[in-house]
Parts: sequence; C-alpha cells; structure tokens
Amino acid sequence: MSDTSPDPESFEAFRQSFSYGSRSNLDFKFLKSLPDDEAAAFIEVVLDRISDAYDTGDIEPILDAAYRAQIAGYTPAPGAPESPHTYDTAPFTPMSMPAAASTIGLITSSGHFVIGDDPRPFGVVEMTQAEAESRISEFLRETPVVSEIPADTPAEDLMVRHGGYDVASTIRDRNVTLPMDRLAEGVAAGVVGALTDTFFSFPGATSQGRLKRELPAWLDRFEREQADAFLLVPV
Repeated sequence: MSDTSPDPESFEAFRQSFSYGSRSNLDFKFLKSLPDDEAAAFIEVVLDRISDAYDTGDIEPILDAAYRAQIAGYTPAPGAPESPHTYDTAPFTPMSMPAAASTIGLITSSGHFVIGDDPRPFGVVEMTQAEAESRISEFLRETPVVSEIPADTPAEDLMVRHGGYDVASTIRDRNVTLPMDRLAEGVAAGVVGALTDTFFSFPGATSQGRLKRELPAWLDRFEREQADAFLLVPV
C-alpha cells in the first residue's frame, strides 16, 4: 500500500505561513523575516511565559517577548540594502505657534471610513477585512483613495479595512490608529486650540508611486481645512 500522507511541513514553511499564507495572522507576520533559530527561540520563550502566566496571571512577559521579536523581525540585517523609501529630508515645517493656539488636523493611513462612504476598492461592495488581506498585492499596486471623516463622527459610524495590519485593536478602540477622541480631549484640556472640521484616512498599504501622484489633489483638500498643523499617524 502506498503512503499517501502529506509531506512534513518544514519549519521555514511554517513560519512563513503567518504572512499572508495558510495561517495568515498579521500580528505575527514578522516570523517570516526571522531565521529559523530565532523564530524557534521566540516560540519557546512564549510557551515558557504562558506556563508562568498560568500561575501568576501576568501576561506582560508574553507581550514583551512578542514586542522584542517584532523589533528583531522588522530590523534590517547588517549590510542589507537601504530601503528605497528612506529619505534624507522630509517636508516637515516647525510649528510657528503653540499647539494650544493652533487648529490641528489629522491624517492617518489606518484605512478608516464613514459607514455609507465606502471607498469600494476594486469596485467591491462591502469588502471584508479577510478579502483585503488576501488581495494585499493588488492594494500595493492600486491608486489609493483618501476618505474624509467629520471630526465629530461617533465611533459606531466608522469602519476600518486594511490589508497590511490586524485591525482588531482599532475596532475595539479607534484611537489606536485614529486618535479622534484624544484630540478632542486635548481641546477640552486646552492643550490643543481647535480641530479641523474634517479628518482624513487612507489604507497605507499602497503604491508609493501612485500615492505621490495623488498627493497634489489631496493637498488641495487638506489645505481647505485651514489647519495650522496636521497630526500624521502612519500605520
């Protein structure tokens, strides 16, 4: 009788499966970038710390291990080619007045939009987060769309979709990537002078070239808000 059992999965294939693979989990896609020995060491540490948490109830050591592994996974190796998206200069201008006397706007690459104003990527109506993740390579080649979000929009009137990160945390609390409430609290506390009427969001997993081509039209929209400064939140 022939053996029809599947071939054993290599550890390399296992860790790569978390990055848009069979076990896709965007919180752990950094495993793809770790060598086998470092990925194995991370899993061993996490399991040990879970064992400790059974007794202590303290999950902070587990979170710390994941945080450190992410840093290792996303840090370029010594001698690696410099990223083409690293710039020596940036178009930032020092604020000419204190924040408490300024009108502040918000621009984030979180992928939020107001219910009823879905940007409909690729013409898809009500695309799910799972589909966005599965089509990440298409997003990376697609012209990005920026969504306008009134500054007084209630949390329950917002949705978020992004193929490049796990949106679960920002669904629970939009301020993780769209700090609207924190800015409003800043105004109430007198730390911020005022807010623009409209905030802006787009999915940051997008073509850098197409983004640059869209920016002039976006800037016209940003300037209409008459902000003294914008808080930029990259995701």
